[in-house]
Amino acid sequence: MAFDVRLTELADVKIIEPAVFGDARGFFFESFNAREFSMHIAHGVEFVQDNHSRSSYGVLRGMHYQIQHPQGKLVRVIHGEVFDVAVDMRLSSETFGKWAGVRLSAENHRQLWIPPGFAHGFVVLSSTAEFAYKTTDYWFPEHERSLLWSDQEVDIAWPIDAEPVLAPKDAAGKQLYEAECFA
Repeated sequence: MAFDVRLTELADVKIIEPAVFGDARGFFFESFNAREFSMHIAHGVEFVQDNHSRSSYGVLRGMHYQIQHPQGKLVRVIHGEVFDVAVDMRLSSETFGKWAGVRLSAENHRQLWIPPGFAHGFVVLSSTAEFAYKTTDYWFPEHERSLLWSDQEVDIAWPIDAEPVLAPKDAAGKQLYEAECFA
C-alpha cells in the first residue's frame, strides 16, 4: 500500500497520507489508485468528475452538499494550504452535526475522503491555494445546499482571525436546525 489511512473524529471521513519519494530532483507519489482505494478506503466508489479551484487567502468555500445526487469527494491541495472540513449531515448517524477538520497542503500531500452525506468546505490559509478533487456524482446546482459556515451549533474551529471572504450562497447558508439533511 502506497499510503497510510488515519481516522478522524467522523469514522467515515478519512485522512490519506501517501508515501512520497523524493530526492534532489523533486518528488513522486501516487495520488490515486482505484484498487487500493477500494480495498482500504471505500469499496465500490466510482469517481465521475475532477475539479480544480484556485482561491486567495481568507476565501472560505462551503459548506456544500447535494441533497439529491450526493457526492463523495476525494480532496487535496496542489499549491498552498487550506483547512478542510466535513460535517455529518446524516440524521441517522451518531455523529450527526459533528465536524472533522484537517490541514491539507502541497507540502504534506494529505488527502481527505469525504463520503456522500457530509457537507464540505475549506478556508485558504496561504496567500493562494489550488484545490483539486474527485467526485462520485456530477454537480447538480438545483440540488446543492449550503450549511452556514459559522453555525454555532456545529461550532467549527476555523483557524482564522478575521471574517472570511464568502460567495453570496455561502453567506446565506442554512443553520443545522433548518438545513435539509439526509435520512
